[in-house]
Amino acid sequence: MSVLLKNGRIITAAQSFTADLLIEDGKIAALGQGLHFKADECMDVSGKLIFPGFIDAHTHLDMETAVTRTADDFASGTQAALLGGTTTIIDFATQDRGHTLKEAFSVWQKKAEHKSACDYAFHMAITDWNPQTRAEMKDMQELGVSSYKLYMAYDNLRLRDDVIFDIMLEIKRQHAMLGVHCENGDLVNGLIRRQLRQGHTAPLYHPLSRPAEVEAEAVDRYLTLASLADLPVNIVHLSTALSLEKVRAARSKGQIVFVETCPQYLLLDDRLYAGTQADPFGGARYVCSPPLRSLSDQQALWQGLIDGEIDTVSTDHCSFNYHGQKELGSNDFSQIPNGLPGIEHRPSLMYTAGVATGRISPERLAALLAENIAKQFGLYPQKGAIQPGSDADLVIWQPEDEGIIRAATQRQQVDYTPYEGFKTKGRVSDVYLRGQAVVRQGKLKTSNAGRYVSRGPASYRRPL
Repeated sequence: MSVLLKNGRIITAAQSFTADLLIEDGKIAALGQGLHFKADECMDVSGKLIFPGFIDAHTHLDMETAVTRTADDFASGTQAALLGGTTTIIDFATQDRGHTLKEAFSVWQKKAEHKSACDYAFHMAITDWNPQTRAEMKDMQELGVSSYKLYMAYDNLRLRDDVIFDIMLEIKRQHAMLGVHCENGDLVNGLIRRQLRQGHTAPLYHPLSRPAEVEAEAVDRYLTLASLADLPVNIVHLSTALSLEKVRAARSKGQIVFVETCPQYLLLDDRLYAGTQADPFGGARYVCSPPLRSLSDQQALWQGLIDGEIDTVSTDHCSFNYHGQKELGSNDFSQIPNGLPGIEHRPSLMYTAGVATGRISPERLAALLAENIAKQFGLYPQKGAIQPGSDADLVIWQPEDEGIIRAATQRQQVDYTPYEGFKTKGRVSDVYLRGQAVVRQGKLKTSNAGRYVSRGPASYRRPL
């Protein structure tokens, strides 16, 4: 199957230009002005932008907690991703204590294969470090897993600092990427108990139990360990100005630090936890960890995006229904399942709040949502690029179209969206996944075209 896209505005991290683009056998075959090829399909996309397929490097699909399971599995979550323009996700295969990395990989493959609408890969979350786990990391490399996640919070997931340091040394030998959930778990536990002792059970007290200092202290400790190990590292879902200051300090000493943030920390703030008079528990919809922050933190993160201090934007999509799931914490905010949905709306939110307002360029958007992620996590140039030989993962974007985000019209299998009523500028028109038209005029054409992507070594080189 060959496709010729005519007169589109090609957007890459480095430049934008008007050109024709030829797709053959799932790959980008040619790129240039005035291409003359006899293709099976020819489409004039004048006035539209062509982005590389967006990549979401932080999702939690079909994830089980102690009391419930995420509302989105790999079927609904990846369908929503495609409709929003995301053609590849990297989810978290999580090792259970007492079990192996291979078992975790197998479990997540069964969750995803034959169900995923977009391509997918896995980070491996380590929770049980022992000689067998260490030996298995070579097996993970052969399976195309080149990134890992560790936790400094959550008692069932977190590891001691000396264990984290030991894992860092092994990750360096594998030339893999490490991401860590940075919150001081002991402080979080203590602050939650303190709030509950005072009778503070409402969602309003969730952010007070996880203040900015709890994240920043863990970021500082994480970077200290990484410096000792001489390992470039990634900070997932960074949410505060104070943490960004810790990153600046480390970088000033020559340390290589990658930073991810999420749309919720750029567009929502902690006032939402108060709920409303009509729905005082409504703040539960926004309970995630780290929590939503202040407007000043929000401003600092936007400046970090503009200045190049923040490298990537992913979602931390972790959806729980408000009714029946978030309500589990109606008498105790610490029992509210943590997480927000966002896999469907990230590109439109970032285009609207970033590009349409002039804060960032379309090229910067392509870097934050595609190219930087692909490079960092061993996907480039197969993914995240518009160049001959790359997978024909492409998003055709209508820059002037307007819309409104509504839970009633979303594909995400969750009963609310934290962005209800947000007015958007620009939308997905068509999406190609490895040359196959999977979205046409905003409508999903196929629901299980996704494949597992085996990744190469991580890149330790930050974008310039």
